[in-house]
Amino acid sequence: MNPLATIGYETDTQNGMIDRLKAAGVELVIDVRAVASSRKAGFSKTLLAGGLSDRGVDYLHLRDLGTPKPGRDAARAGRVDEMRQIFEAHLEEPAAVLALAQATALAKTKRIALLCYEDDPNCCHRRIVADRIRERLKCEVVDL
Repeated sequence: MNPLATIGYETDTQNGMIDRLKAAGVELVIDVRAVASSRKAGFSKTLLAGGLSDRGVDYLHLRDLGTPKPGRDAARAGRVDEMRQIFEAHLEEPAAVLALAQATALAKTKRIALLCYEDDPNCCHRRIVADRIRERLKCEVVDL
């Protein structure tokens, strides 16, 4: 079973982040941001997908695995436990269940990385997504 990777870009450039992905053998980046835009250069959906494609890495945005606005607000305010509660409830919604199933199926056949903004995966909802996939596939999770 392929290890599952997670990655944040908070303190990196697009090229630096892609270098980390390539070094880890990642084939597909699954963007788990609810809103795939960024004030940070190179990380909005279209620019990121293009940069990844240029370097041989596929891109998929699964918006339904993003944190709802109340959860993002809680995270920005440093209320990580509240964000986790909101996101755990969100994962019970049908669209999120389907998106998680899609990500899990892809992780069975490809080396994937879950992408979000925060450098620290313990303060990010991508850790919850990674844990759910790990529970189903019994795979290792590596934070890049």
